[in-house]
Amino acid sequence: MPELPEVETVRKALSNLIINKTIRDIDVFYTKIVRNVSVEEFKYSLENRVLKRIDRYGKYLIFNFGEVSLISHLRMEGKYFIKNADMPKEKHEHIIFYFTDGDTLRYHDTRKFGTMDLIPTKDIYIDSPITKLGFEPFNKELTVAYLQKRIQKKGTAIKTVLLDQTIITGLGNIYVDEVLFLSKLNPTKSANTITKIEIKAVIDNSIKVLNKAIKLGGTTIRSYTSSLGVTGRFQNELNVHTKKDLPCPICNTLIKKIKVNGRGTYYCPKCQQ
Repeated sequence: MPELPEVETVRKALSNLIINKTIRDIDVFYTKIVRNVSVEEFKYSLENRVLKRIDRYGKYLIFNFGEVSLISHLRMEGKYFIKNADMPKEKHEHIIFYFTDGDTLRYHDTRKFGTMDLIPTKDIYIDSPITKLGFEPFNKELTVAYLQKRIQKKGTAIKTVLLDQTIITGLGNIYVDEVLFLSKLNPTKSANTITKIEIKAVIDNSIKVLNKAIKLGGTTIRSYTSSLGVTGRFQNELNVHTKKDLPCPICNTLIKKIKVNGRGTYYCPKCQQ
C-alpha cells in the first residue's frame, strides 16, 4: 500500500507534468471508484477545467481545479500514469482523463479499492474524507499533549493506535515499525502506558522517518511502485521491517516477526523490550 512518502512522490511527479493542463473528456470504466457524486456529475464538473495544483494530506491526493477539487485515495494498488491519448487502454485502467494537448492521466488499480470524491474546494477541510483524519507528524499541532490526550484511554497496542489515521495520519505499517524501533518501544505495549518522553520520541521519529523516506522517494515493497517509473529507495534504509531473522543494526539480536491486530510486525526483542 502506498503510504505518505509514496503519495508525496506521486504528487511531485504529477505536479511537474500536468499542472495547468485542461481536461477535455473523461472515461469512467469502473464507476464504484467515484463515490460521492454520479459519474455524469463527475464528468460534467471536471470537463473543460484547468488543473491548478496538486496537494496532499496524509495519504490523499487533492487535485485542485479551482472551484472544485478531486480527492483521490490510492488504497492498496492505485497508481497514476501519464500516456498519449493514442495508447490503448490497459486492463486495469479504470478512469482516464483526456487533456486538450493529447496527453492522458490514467488511474490504474488492480484491486479496484481506490476512491475519488469530488468536493467544492472551499469545503475540503470542512466536509470531506480529510476532515476525519488526525494531524500529520509535520503539523505543529501534533504535540505531546495532543497525542497523550488521544491515547490515554486506549488499552490497545501502541502500533495499532499509530496506524489509526484519525489519530495520526500518514503512518502506515512499514513506517510505524521503523518509528517504534527508533523510539525503543515494543509494538505490543499498551498505548495508555506510554510516557510523555516516549510520546515525544514517537513524534520526533515519525518526522525523521517520513522526511527521509520522502527524500528517497518512498518504499517499494511487493507490487507497489510510484507512477511514472519512480521507485522509492527507502527500502534500502529499513532497520526492522521485512528483516525477520536478520541481526538488529544496533545490538545484533535477531529481528522477530509477530502479528499485532492482524498486521505483520517486525521488532527487535532486545532494543524494544
